[in-house]
Amino acid sequence: MGLDRLAPGVTARLAAIQGGRHLRRKLGALGLRVGSELRVEHRRGRGLVVAAGASRVALGGGIVDKLLVVPLPPAAGDGSQPIA
Repeated sequence: MGLDRLAPGVTARLAAIQGGRHLRRKLGALGLRVGSELRVEHRRGRGLVVAAGASRVALGGGIVDKLLVVPLPPAAGDGSQPIA
């Protein structure tokens, strides 16, 4: 599923980056690598602010469109729900 389909507060695992080597390096430097967990903090137009570990990163709509994720089940007491 595309990262743009996640609601704020949902945690997911980054499954794929549909971009070239330059984009992968750029995201890797920001702590976003295939297999890493991230959480959508809030939306900014087409873009998103995501938390990855202790970092928060603002991503523009063009980059968000290239990220595929797998929603993770909510942690006990988390209250967040992945969208279907």
